[in-house]
Amino acid sequence: MRRGVGLLNEASGGIQHGELNALFGFAERQMHVVRRYWVWEVVWLFYSLVSVLSIGFLASGLDSLGLGGGAFDLRRAQLYLLVGALLWGYLSLVFMEAAYGIAWERWEGTIEYTFMAPVPRLTHLAGMCAATLVRALAFSVAILGAVALFVPVDLSSANVPSALALLAMGAFAFIGLAIGSACFPLLWTEKGLQMAYIVQAVVLLVSGVYYPVAVLPGWMQVLSVISPATYVIRGMRAALMDGADIGTLWSEVWPALVVGALSIPLGLRLFVAVERYAKRTGRLKRSG
Repeated sequence: MRRGVGLLNEASGGIQHGELNALFGFAERQMHVVRRYWVWEVVWLFYSLVSVLSIGFLASGLDSLGLGGGAFDLRRAQLYLLVGALLWGYLSLVFMEAAYGIAWERWEGTIEYTFMAPVPRLTHLAGMCAATLVRALAFSVAILGAVALFVPVDLSSANVPSALALLAMGAFAFIGLAIGSACFPLLWTEKGLQMAYIVQAVVLLVSGVYYPVAVLPGWMQVLSVISPATYVIRGMRAALMDGADIGTLWSEVWPALVVGALSIPLGLRLFVAVERYAKRTGRLKRSG
């Protein structure tokens, strides 16, 4: 009896070890894809940097236009916009990378082999997302360092530990949406990514990236409640601009965690259902 239990525990440990190896294997493969197309990484990094800098210079230009007078705090407005732009760049990269990963496999003609591998789909997608988190964090750090060279940013009141914790929570909250967005390239080779961009644009519109959610029409504010970016961006601004700690930000943290906890199993279930449909209807071929 004891020997049987021991063998069962050993087998369970072997399965867990194998799943972990598979997860890191998919993460490593994703990083190899990034390295193969490194020129595109430079392009996207440059584009993201220019986008964030444009927002910073926009805020600086308010003063020269005579719109920064009176009680208007120009520096605070500038930091408000920069935090939103920088964090949205981080979250949107996490959001879109799963869709890009599936699209790349379609273009390379390897997606059928990946889906035939004896690996749970959660392990496959979690490995892709793990590589994405590393890449998104590296992008954000590089952009923040570059922005500091061009735009004077005052982070003397920032609570760095709270900001880092919110980055991690934001990534967790967006993984479910990322898995859900990966369904589009599974169904449509040519227009799948465009449809994922539409979802991304809606999230951008309702999440208060460049303006408070309160200025939106009432029906849009309803959509902002279910967007994890709403809470993460609001919490990040409080942490970097006002030095708020995690305890103070709990009202922003728990909704993002709840959305993430619900969206991951829902996104995975949707992906598995779409995968089965794509296999049944022959939609996994490279062109079609």
